[in-house]
Amino acid sequence: MEPPEFPPLPALTHAEGEFIDCYLAVLDQVGRINPARGNDTYSALKAAQALASRAAALRDALALMHERGERQIHAATLARALRVLDGERRAGRVAMPPPAN
Repeated sequence: MEPPEFPPLPALTHAEGEFIDCYLAVLDQVGRINPARGNDTYSALKAAQALASRAAALRDALALMHERGERQIHAATLARALRVLDGERRAGRVAMPPPAN
């Protein structure tokens, strides 16, 4: 059995790729902190501690893009990259879960 084929990532600059990677890392940490989805304070604490370094990396990626003259964020292209990298599911962990019946 062969692994499923994923759609190809759109062409990104190195800085855009770093931006996407860092953004998803921040989303993952915020999702782990989300009190509506968490189970214990220790895992939320660890995620909150990691969030600071992930946010700094995101800031640095954006600063590098700006320094290199990449002034525009190509939202449609970056949104495609986020979808390929499972960004919708990862962003969903930040949102409130559906109400329990």
